[in-house]
Parts: sequence; structure tokens; C-alpha cells
Amino acid sequence: MKMTIMTLLRAGALAALAAGATGCSAITPVQAWEKGTLAKPEMLMEGDGLETRFNEHIYASREAASGGSGVGGGGCGCN
Repeated sequence: MKMTIMTLLRAGALAALAAGATGCSAITPVQAWEKGTLAKPEMLMEGDGLETRFNEHIYASREAASGGSGVGGGGCGCN
């Protein structure tokens, strides 16, 4: 019995898919008592609010533009 490269690739892809599916099944939802920890200011993606404002000020001063660091608007006037 001779296995071709395509058969080996398919078997490898199937094994990787199975491993990924079992890895995703281990994720448990956040419990109610854990949500308080996630709500702390240290858990923010941008970190300290004062430092964020300072960095935005530096960016605006350097690029001679303000805004654009949020979601809306890219400066083209099409929003």
C-alpha cells in the first residue's frame, strides 16, 4: 500500500482540524464572580487613561492632525 503526498497532507490537515476543535471546546464561559476582575481599569486594552490622552496629544502634535485614532472617520470626509 503506497500513500501519496496528498493523502498524507489530508490526514495531517484532518488531525490539525481535530486538535483545533478539541482545543476550542475547553474554553469555559466567564463566571459571574470573575467579571469583577475583568471590569477593573487595569484590564483595559489601552491601559491608563491619562497616558492614552498624553500619547494622543503627542501623535496629534507630531502628525499635525487630531482624531483618527478611534473607530469612526479616516479623514477623507466620506463618513
